[in-house]
Amino acid sequence: MGRRTGIFIFAVIAALAWHIPAYSQNTRAQEARRARLQKEIAILDEQIRVNSTKSANAMNRLTLISGKVDSRKRLIEESDREISEYSDSIARKEGEIRVIKARLDTLSAHYARLVRGAYVNRSPKVWYMYILASDNIGQAFRRYGYLRDLSRQMNVQASKIIDIQEELEKESAVLSAIKKDAEAVRAQRVSEMNKLKTEEDEARNLVSQLKKNKKKYLSDLSRKQREVEALNREIERIIRAATEGSSGKSGKGGSKTAARKPIDYTLAKKFEANKGKLPWPADGPVVDHFGQRFHPVYTNLKLPFNNGVTIALAAGTEIKAVFDGVVKQIVVMPGYNKCVLVQHGNYFSFYCKLGTVSVKAGDKVKTGQVVGTVDTIGGETQLHFQIWSGRTPQNPETWLRP
Repeated sequence: MGRRTGIFIFAVIAALAWHIPAYSQNTRAQEARRARLQKEIAILDEQIRVNSTKSANAMNRLTLISGKVDSRKRLIEESDREISEYSDSIARKEGEIRVIKARLDTLSAHYARLVRGAYVNRSPKVWYMYILASDNIGQAFRRYGYLRDLSRQMNVQASKIIDIQEELEKESAVLSAIKKDAEAVRAQRVSEMNKLKTEEDEARNLVSQLKKNKKKYLSDLSRKQREVEALNREIERIIRAATEGSSGKSGKGGSKTAARKPIDYTLAKKFEANKGKLPWPADGPVVDHFGQRFHPVYTNLKLPFNNGVTIALAAGTEIKAVFDGVVKQIVVMPGYNKCVLVQHGNYFSFYCKLGTVSVKAGDKVKTGQVVGTVDTIGGETQLHFQIWSGRTPQNPETWLRP
C-alpha cells in the first residue's frame, strides 16, 4: 500500500510540474505578442497626432487609422486566444485538483482507520500487555517490531497527507491566479473593443470626407504615383548598372554610386539561406504592404504596385541593415528623401525616407548596423523598405522574421 501511494503521489506531482513550464512559456509568448501590438498602436497614435497638426491630408490619416484598426483587431484576436488558453488551463487545473482531493480523501480515510485500529481499540496499557504476554523473548521482539512498524507507517501516512494538503493549497492558489489573469484579459478585451469601435467610426468619417473632396485627393494620389514611378525607375537603373557591368553614374538628386565590383555569389547564397529569418530594419507596424491593391475609398482605382513595405516608426528611429553587404548607392528622391541601397551579391535591400545617413557608397555594412535614421515627411514618420532578387522585387515580409 505504502509503495503504491508513493508512486501515485510522485505521478501527480510530476504531472503538475509538467504543465507549469508550458503554461509559463505560453504566458511569456503571449505577453511578448501583446507588447509588440501595443507598441505598434502607440507608434500609430503618435503618427496620427503629428499628422493632425502638420498635414491636412485625410488620406494619410486614413492610412494610419486603418493600420491602427488592423493592429487593434490583432490585439483582440490575441486576447481571444489568451482567454481560450486560460479556460483550458482552468479546466485542466480543476481536474488536477479533483484528483488530488480524491486521493487525499482516500489517504485520510485509511489513516483514520489505522489510527482507530491502533489507538482506540488498543490503549498503551494493552500494547504493553500484548508484548508481555508473549510466550518467549523471540515472540516479544516480533510483537514489539510489529507495533513499531505500525507506528512508523502511521507517521509516514500522516506526512504524506500533509504533503498532499500543501500541494492542494499550492495548486488552488495557482488556479486562483489563473482565474484572476483571465478576468483581467476579459476586461482588457472589452476596453479594446470600445477603442476599436471609436477608430472604425473615425475611419468611416474620413472615407466620407475623402468622397466629398475627390478631385483634391485624386490630385495628391497622382503626385504620389509619379514619385513611386520615379523611385522604381531609379532602383531599376541602379540594379541594371550593378548586374550588367555599367560604371557607376551619377543618379538623380545628387546620388553617389560605388564603383562596380564582381557579384559576390557566396554572399548571395548566404542571404538566400536566411529567407524568413532576416531581422527587421526597424520595429514598427507595416501600414502599406507589398503588391497591387485598389484604393480603399475609390475602390475602382488601382494604386501603383508597391515594390516593398512601409513601416510606421517613432521619430528619430535608427534604421539598420538586414544583412551583410556593401552600400551601392545613396540617392535623394522626391517624396522619399534620402535612400540607402545595399547590395548582397545579386540581392539588394533599399532603405528610403531617411532623414540622416550614417554610411557612404562603398562602405561594407554588417547585419544590424545603423545606416541612418527615419525622416518625417508630410506628417508621416515612415520607412519605405524593399528587397530585390536581381531585377525582381520581393515581398519583404516573406524574407523578414515573423
